[in-house]
Amino acid sequence: MPLGAFKAALMGTAGVSTAESGDIKLLSSQTASGSSALSFTSGINDTYQKYVFKFYNINPATDGTYLGFQANAVDASGYNETITSTCTQAYHSENDSSAARSYDTAGDQQQGTAFQRLTSATIGNGADEAASGELHLFNPSNTTYVKHFYSLSNSSKADNETMEIFTAGYFNITAAIDEIQFKMDSGNFDGKIKMWGVKF
Repeated sequence: MPLGAFKAALMGTAGVSTAESGDIKLLSSQTASGSSALSFTSGINDTYQKYVFKFYNINPATDGTYLGFQANAVDASGYNETITSTCTQAYHSENDSSAARSYDTAGDQQQGTAFQRLTSATIGNGADEAASGELHLFNPSNTTYVKHFYSLSNSSKADNETMEIFTAGYFNITAAIDEIQFKMDSGNFDGKIKMWGVKF
């Protein structure tokens, strides 16, 4: 069901008129409950030029793990497309003993095929610990250009810190992408992920 132009700011399209932006539509909502992965295998096509994935209260079963994502090109499998990315982080401890902002070399890839990290590498698995954020993927059905993305998240870390992660990069392929998968780097997880389509 289309949400209307008044939701444009929420989806990162503030300032774009209704006539220019078209529909902003919730396409899919999935809930993880002790799940190994959540996969979006339908609805990613040339109907929308931007896809926004919002992830809510991602709580891992394994302490000190992170949420990552990968993609499949059309007719491909394995979730192992080539990524070049960059990652920065900022953190602050609950007891105010430490705080910093830095480049995160462990969170980037240079023509890698691993799952791209979207959150702190050490999300806590306590009942009150989780990560939430969003991933923006641009023109996945285009067959001329690479596929750009960026993500912003915040995590409650296993060592009682809050950590903001900003990740950006591109899938270095010109083939269309039609499947996205999210999973922890180890173990299962709980949480919810929603996929929105934005038509320009």
